Amino acid sequence: MTDDLGRRLTVVLLTHNCAAWLPATLDRLADLGVPVVAVDNASTDGTRELLAQRPFVQLRTLSANLGAAGRNEGVRAVTTPYVAFCDDDGWWERDGLERAVRLLDEHPRLALVNARIVVGDGGALDPISAEMAASPLPETDGVPGTVLHSFMGGAVVVRVAAYERVGGYHPAFFIGGEEETLAWPLLKDGWLMRYRDDVVLHHHPSRANFARLRHFGIRNTLWNSWLHRPLGSALRWTLFIVRSSPWDGELARGLVLALRGLPWVLRRRAPVTADLDAGLRRLEERRFAAWSAGRRSGLGAGEAPVYPGADGA
Repeated sequence: MTDDLGRRLTVVLLTHNCAAWLPATLDRLADLGVPVVAVDNASTDGTRELLAQRPFVQLRTLSANLGAAGRNEGVRAVTTPYVAFCDDDGWWERDGLERAVRLLDEHPRLALVNARIVVGDGGALDPISAEMAASPLPETDGVPGTVLHSFMGGAVVVRVAAYERVGGYHPAFFIGGEEETLAWPLLKDGWLMRYRDDVVLHHHPSRANFARLRHFGIRNTLWNSWLHRPLGSALRWTLFIVRSSPWDGELARGLVLALRGLPWVLRRRAPVTADLDAGLRRLEERRFAAWSAGRRSGLGAGEAPVYPGADGA
């Protein structure tokens, strides 16, 4: 690639068994004119062969499905200082990528920029983006954008040096609310994260692998809480997850998985600072309030988000 954006940024595409959905996504990524590394998470439906037919794609194939940790393989393959992550059902607007790169160039402590997510042909604002934009966390570092304590994994432009410094995604979390296992170590290491409304990712949800993720999300939010939060906050969040989630087999399965991994989690436990935990508690208050309002209006406990990575704030 000869233009400046192509020298500064690579798109890392993560996919698994989504051959029917990928062609439209790849056409859009080709239009960006930047390097593209595609990581195939052990697909069995022709996804790998489809990717191999696109000459602009540098393909990395995995023999096992690593979930979000497959992105680590993509990052290892890049030579640019920044990567834009996306999944197989989303693509970026080029001018937004240029803005994100300029922001990262201007602010060396900025680890990532989370995009505004627009959904479907109509471009409706994703509620996750609306929640990010309304984050109550104060700006204290002079970096433009809304302060975040987490993000959406397939909608961020990331500084490679920051990603590698904290080790990327841990494979134990697989997928589903796994963002905090990267976000909170970044914050503990002094990095910053921002949401920008003028950086745009288009999302056409395939939902191809959606049905089997909820129990992983329950497990992961509990693991992350017990890994990174002080005791009182971890207990508080655990109680909220149990109370707010639908009482069904997915909740039971998630709790069993969380308990099985508890010895592993406790051996690695390293709570965040009091200041960072106070910010996380401030964000959680919105969750608690929304859930309580839903109960009063008859929406039911299941209306509350299941895990904090679901909205990035």
